[in-house]
Amino acid sequence: MGQAPSVDRPPSATKRPGYRPEMSDLGLRPSHEVVAIDEYGEPRSGFIAGERALTLYLDDREIVTLMTLGTHPEMLTLGYLLNQRLVPCLESVDSVRVDWDKAEVRVETFERITDLEEKLKHRTVTTGCGQGTVFGRIGDQIEKIRLPRRQVSQSLIYGLLSQISHHNEVYRRAGGVHGCALCSCDAASDPEIHLFVEDVGRHNAADAISGYMWLNAVEGGDKWFYTTGRLTSEMIIKVAQMGIPILLSRSGVTFRGLELAQKIGVILIARAKGRHFLVYNGAEQITFDAIPEALPADGARRGSRSPVR
Repeated sequence: MGQAPSVDRPPSATKRPGYRPEMSDLGLRPSHEVVAIDEYGEPRSGFIAGERALTLYLDDREIVTLMTLGTHPEMLTLGYLLNQRLVPCLESVDSVRVDWDKAEVRVETFERITDLEEKLKHRTVTTGCGQGTVFGRIGDQIEKIRLPRRQVSQSLIYGLLSQISHHNEVYRRAGGVHGCALCSCDAASDPEIHLFVEDVGRHNAADAISGYMWLNAVEGGDKWFYTTGRLTSEMIIKVAQMGIPILLSRSGVTFRGLELAQKIGVILIARAKGRHFLVYNGAEQITFDAIPEALPADGARRGSRSPVR
């Protein structure tokens, strides 16, 4: 076998067994306790995943904003730099310092990376669902949006879930995908699904719907948005940019997603499947006109056996 290719390192970046950069140790708790309203109009306490923005600076150059639980921010930073090949080796890193008050992590190298422009020139947007990115200061702009208030009936939620069950064709056949739908739900007619998109990432599916609306001059104020994926801050941002005030998901909610929904005015309905759902934001705008017959045992209703996640 041939020899492994050599890697040019600055003098201070030679291999040093056991070397560790100077690092902060500022991991956050991974979940937050909240109260949601279930399909019976009853409060249920439980936990949702945390989510924080963490802007990464490398030698004072802003690289990317990562959305993360924040449990291991220093390790996340080092792994990102390694996987993106932005630093030659661990020994080139002088320090990694997290500041949650500023929502940033600053990485300093010994000799400073000189070819960042070239490395950042060619980027590929991945389809991954776990590591999302937000560029620029879009979050600050989104928080200024205020969506129209809509009244939602429980029977329409069930009607839409029934219609949605006829889609997800790729998922049923092959699995491994997420689905998103642009919908209209009116008490005078059956729910209408204008477009259902499946893709390997929920963000891709959401972007396709946004493109459809833009291309066809479709207004979002009277629409609903359905997704099979988690309701993270990025999904709230995408829906807000579409002008859609009602977001429905089969999956769970993150804490940052909930915070944004509360600021913007998005009705946030999660864990929606069959006759069950949890309203995390906008419960006062829900009309409970189709409450299931059997009220669950008090322990289940309060979340002791069925936690909010």
